[in-house]
Amino acid sequence: MTAPEITVARPEDRERVVGSLVAAFEKDPLLRCYFPDEATYPEYATVFFGYLFDKQVSQQTIWTVERGASVAIWQSPGAGGEELDDVLATHLPADALTRYGAFHRAMDAALPAEPFWYLSVLGTHPESMGRRWGHAVMSVGLGRAAAAGLPAILETSNPDNVEMYQRAGWEVANTFEEPLPTWIMRQSTH
Repeated sequence: MTAPEITVARPEDRERVVGSLVAAFEKDPLLRCYFPDEATYPEYATVFFGYLFDKQVSQQTIWTVERGASVAIWQSPGAGGEELDDVLATHLPADALTRYGAFHRAMDAALPAEPFWYLSVLGTHPESMGRRWGHAVMSVGLGRAAAAGLPAILETSNPDNVEMYQRAGWEVANTFEEPLPTWIMRQSTH
């Protein structure tokens, strides 16, 4: 199997990256907690992933295969969390914002106090699944964390992902149950 070409996302990749993530997370427990309505999921998930893309693209910590078929959005230490801002408040319904806030308060309480690289989103468009592209784009951020001598952290609310991440070297570091069961995972890189 030939290694895929991994590139840093550019602003012009936004539509493809966001579209892939909306499709990849269609059945994800966290995204469905935020946006449970089938009819409005595509619209609101597009706003949400667009917000994350816009926030990180200038940091050059969004890595992709095929300019967005597979995507890893990483945050370096000190890059700032996914706090609520005017973009989300203006474009998402109040009930989704309430669920978003509740999840992030619980997650923030479960994250380590030490500096870490944070894998905020890892997704592959369903049409590109099974090629290990997610592992490939994830590895770039892991390399950055290792070079900095810092751990890498992610969270997942999808129980099916826990074993997949464990096979990739991640360990469960913490959990919380409300507002939905979530695993905080860590990969020590030094």
